[in-house]
Amino acid sequence: MNDAAAAATLPSIRDAAPADLAGIAAIYAHHVLTGLGTFEETPPTVEEMTRRHADVVGRGLPWIVAVAPPGGTLGYAYAAPYRLRSAYRYTLEDSIYVAPTALRHGVGLALLHALVERCTVAGYRQMIAIIGDSDNRASIGVHSRAGFARIGVMPGVGHKHGRWVDCVVMQRTLGSGDGAPP
Repeated sequence: MNDAAAAATLPSIRDAAPADLAGIAAIYAHHVLTGLGTFEETPPTVEEMTRRHADVVGRGLPWIVAVAPPGGTLGYAYAAPYRLRSAYRYTLEDSIYVAPTALRHGVGLALLHALVERCTVAGYRQMIAIIGDSDNRASIGVHSRAGFARIGVMPGVGHKHGRWVDCVVMQRTLGSGDGAPP
């Protein structure tokens, strides 16, 4: 497939709107119930996802969706503070979830590229990915393709679906990173 054909198959990415939150909650519920990418064990309600969205957007941070005509939500991503202490203010943590029917079609990578671009333009310097399950090849691969480096593993920090689960920590420099003052 040439670059033009690949670009034609990419989803439309835009800011998430309140009308997207039911679809976002459904995508996340699937991952909560069936996967290890998140350590939540009970899917949050649409109301809770609405609160989370408002918190992220209220901080001036991006929460984006990938959509396909006529408006089906294929996935979503957002950036949140990595930690709340002031010294971490230039570092963000990403979250990306893709609908089961859209997996392995480039949706996650398109979302991650868009998220990285928005956070770089906003002046952030580092992005951290905390990936549930050291066997989560899809998420680790997407992050690697987007320029993240694996910097560590936290063994057995979660217990879900009857087993202990690792977290893989990946990091990507945004803009000039720590090479210049903020």
